[in-house]
Amino acid sequence: MDMAFVDYLARWGHFLAGITWIGLLYYFNLVQGEYFKEADAGARNDAFVKLVPRALWWFRWGAMFTLLTGLVMLGIRGAGVTLDIVLGATMAIIMFLNVWLVIWPNQKIVIASNQQIKAGGQALPEAAAAAPKAALASRTNSTFSIPMLYFMGSSAHYSAGGLDGRTTALVVGLVIIAAIEANALFGKQGPMTTVRGWITCGLVLTVVLVGVTRFL
Repeated sequence: MDMAFVDYLARWGHFLAGITWIGLLYYFNLVQGEYFKEADAGARNDAFVKLVPRALWWFRWGAMFTLLTGLVMLGIRGAGVTLDIVLGATMAIIMFLNVWLVIWPNQKIVIASNQQIKAGGQALPEAAAAAPKAALASRTNSTFSIPMLYFMGSSAHYSAGGLDGRTTALVVGLVIIAAIEANALFGKQGPMTTVRGWITCGLVLTVVLVGVTRFL
């Protein structure tokens, strides 16, 4: 089998799935979330029952196929792995785990709660805690997406080099990423409550991580 062709098919699938995943991530955090802040209760409820489940289906499966095709490419390239791709892939894998283990489980609770309200019942008590958990994980993913996309591109076009002799840079980068993810799971929303806030956090994180890869 021509592995170069397999690699290209994986890259093509990676682009298709990645555009679907990250496009919907930005839709949720640039458009839908801001709309929900202003919409009346009835409109929000209707959207959670009819719109959100459809968007989340494409969102989570886009994440799944982005991960799978990315792993195929990493498997084919093996020794050609760079510091850039390790940091980028680490953020992408964390983002994938956030989708399936944090965002989707909590959004299911919120959707079920809105379905009960739509049917004339009461909101689920656990929905009050589930909504902010999903929101913080989603905004953290949006923040991660900015440096993640930078490193996915720089790995091929402006690489900081391989992993040999780069232990300090690798460890510092991974610690920073782990700290941000820990906040997503156990911390507070802070500046990520606004669009400007998470975009700023993403740009600052990109600058910091690029500095780590270039100067450590």
